[in-house]
Amino acid sequence: MFLFSLSYLKLLGGIYLGWSLGANNTANVFGTAVSSGMVKFRTATVFFVVFVILGAVIGGAPGIKTLGGLTSQNINTAFVISVAAAVAVTLLTMLKLPASVSQAVVGAILGIGILQKQINSAGLQKVVICWICTPVGAAVIAILLYMFLTYILRKIDIHFLDFDRIVRIMLILSGAYGAYALGANNVANITGVYCQAGILTPFLAALIGSISIALGAVTYSRNVMMTVGKSIIPLNAFCALVVVLSEAITVDIFAHIGVPVSTCQAVIGGVIGVGVVRNIKAVNFKVLYKIFSGWMVTPVISCVLSYVLYKIFYM
Repeated sequence: MFLFSLSYLKLLGGIYLGWSLGANNTANVFGTAVSSGMVKFRTATVFFVVFVILGAVIGGAPGIKTLGGLTSQNINTAFVISVAAAVAVTLLTMLKLPASVSQAVVGAILGIGILQKQINSAGLQKVVICWICTPVGAAVIAILLYMFLTYILRKIDIHFLDFDRIVRIMLILSGAYGAYALGANNVANITGVYCQAGILTPFLAALIGSISIALGAVTYSRNVMMTVGKSIIPLNAFCALVVVLSEAITVDIFAHIGVPVSTCQAVIGGVIGVGVVRNIKAVNFKVLYKIFSGWMVTPVISCVLSYVLYKIFYM
């Protein structure tokens, strides 16, 4: 009975990771809309909470299966992986930088895999290839969307007040779509290892993971929203819409493929795509350099943390 209770107590590691994902990655869905003043923070968080849970429960199973299959897991490794990844993401959140939770989790899994000498290299290769394709794909989609929507708007004679109202509605709808895609794709990062360890069913893994993501969004997401929405390149409402749509489409594609990818990398790719079309000189490369640096160090930090934590407490 005691061991049973202790196993569920270790789920707190996954809940902590879900909280950190919500705190950091809500910005990738509604950051541009909120920072541009078109959508209120409270409205954004309500839509995010509802649709991230729906996305996780309805479409989260394929990603949970892929991530859980990288190495074999038990409750101890699942706990260490969650804590190591959450600490890495929390550090970047405190620095107001968007972090890749997917990279943090895979880095932590690798740390355990190195200790146990059990790594699914084919699965890892698939995940890494998708990481590279995510920002590139989002940038390409953003460029195409920007050109297509601009062409449509030029053909339609519309009053600017009506334009603002339509864009605001579109931002909320596209943000809801982005939250759904994030839930479907990223819940695997939160509770996939617990599912592999046999502690949770896929449904409970999706439900608990998505609720913990929602908690992070409600309590600690505003600062990173402003970094994503304002610091890389100034965005108007139309560009914010293009960025959110490109991010949501990209992440949704990978959710169907069954590989958890970074919404952070997708939204940054979308922002860069808009910057390429509008004015590449307006892109703040210093901020981009900080973000890229964060992406590079995140899996390294979580890998080292999981390696050290597991060796100290379980070996």
